[in-house]
Amino acid sequence: MARASLSWRQAGTTLLIAFAIPLSLLTWAWGVDAGMDTRIRQIVTTDLGSEAAKGAGGLAVAVYTAGHVVFFNYGLADQATKRPVTSDTLFNLASLRKPFEATLVALGVLNGELNLDDPAGKYVPELHGDYVRRITVGELASHTSGILLPTDHPPWPDGSFTLQQFFDMLNGWKPQSHEEPGKQRTYTHAGYVLLQLALERRYHRPIAELIRSRILRPLGMNQTFVPERGPDNRAQMAPELLQRTVQGYSDDGTAIGAPGNQQSYFDFSGTGQMFSTARDLAKFAAACVDGEAIDPHLRQALRMTQREVFKVSEKFGQAMAWETVHLDGVNIVDKPAGLNNASAYVGLVPASGLGIVLLANRGNFPHEIARYRVLPELARQAGP
Repeated sequence: MARASLSWRQAGTTLLIAFAIPLSLLTWAWGVDAGMDTRIRQIVTTDLGSEAAKGAGGLAVAVYTAGHVVFFNYGLADQATKRPVTSDTLFNLASLRKPFEATLVALGVLNGELNLDDPAGKYVPELHGDYVRRITVGELASHTSGILLPTDHPPWPDGSFTLQQFFDMLNGWKPQSHEEPGKQRTYTHAGYVLLQLALERRYHRPIAELIRSRILRPLGMNQTFVPERGPDNRAQMAPELLQRTVQGYSDDGTAIGAPGNQQSYFDFSGTGQMFSTARDLAKFAAACVDGEAIDPHLRQALRMTQREVFKVSEKFGQAMAWETVHLDGVNIVDKPAGLNNASAYVGLVPASGLGIVLLANRGNFPHEIARYRVLPELARQAGP
């Protein structure tokens, strides 16, 4: 049975109406075009609702268009307790943390506090290896540094690494072929851990505090957290927050970890994952494609992160954290993310003022459905 929840509107409208429909929850605001709302419901239910029903756990979806947000929820946050997914359920965001760190970089550039061409070693003097000392902040943010550590690809290493061991890996790293800083796109988690350290050193503040003060608070995202990782590999959050956090599952339905499970190869502060809700991430997606009601400086930074800086192929490119996808008549900016027990996705069509959020508590949820089917169809429905 679907349960009603409130819709968030950037304009601040408080008069709302909710409809319960099979398998999903749709919430909309008075004044929304009913025809467009029906088309959104049909597209999401057909393409995503049917996929959510195939596996363990559940799925929370938020669609932002034309100044309003529509929410859909499917399945269970915890199968053992039969707790349903809602728009306020907390999910592990995995690598969806990266666009927030990229936004910190963009804000720093706009404020004159750092430059994209600054060597990372300017802020992290422990870097002295022949290759790593040439890498810049901009190359780390755009995955063009060329760095690829054992923590970035299978076979995955056993155990975790201290800060000193991380520096030792970076300083000892040598390119395997013809990698050069800025000359290729190589997706690297380790590069963003180094970027985190550079930001913390530059501002003399923990990464969680930087994200909270410079992005989350200005956007009104009060249900998004960057907790430390406890000795039990769970997020160190208040009990009432852990009770709202999903149980994660593998793609075959096996429970992995406890609610609040965090996974990291790095055993030092600030290297865990973020947690958020579909309702909060809808605010972020709206700010990325619209942002009329937010601080102009932050809006400029969000748009700066979405600009393609490296062309991978005719179809794909790389921005700061975001990926760019050029389909027939539709240009998408998106970020997929996942662990073995979590999947997350934010996709944007800036030209249409359109955004979508997917949060699933199982590994390998096929975000490609949103990238190649849902977003292009919604963009066509929204029109120019």
